[in-house]
Amino acid sequence: MDSGDRPYTDLEITQGYIVREFDDSIDPIELMWHRDDEDRTVEPLSPSDWQFQRDNEMPILLKEGERIFIKRHEWHRVIKGSGKLLIKIYLNGET
Repeated sequence: MDSGDRPYTDLEITQGYIVREFDDSIDPIELMWHRDDEDRTVEPLSPSDWQFQRDNEMPILLKEGERIFIKRHEWHRVIKGSGKLLIKIYLNGET
């Protein structure tokens, strides 16, 4: 799928989740702070050293199989590690 000007590619999209890939060639400046319009649960699908950070908190390692709940309109970002990042995003906080 074409990612347009986004820093990721959506590999699979359903009503309940999105499988998203961040390529290892991405410029870290593209991984901006942002907010989403719905609750989400994020689950890394492969080992990586990428990190997740909420506003006013220290970054945490994205560990394969460990889910992170993100509230609607909560500021957050991912921090680039080495290699690709593959995540599953459960929409509306569903798991």
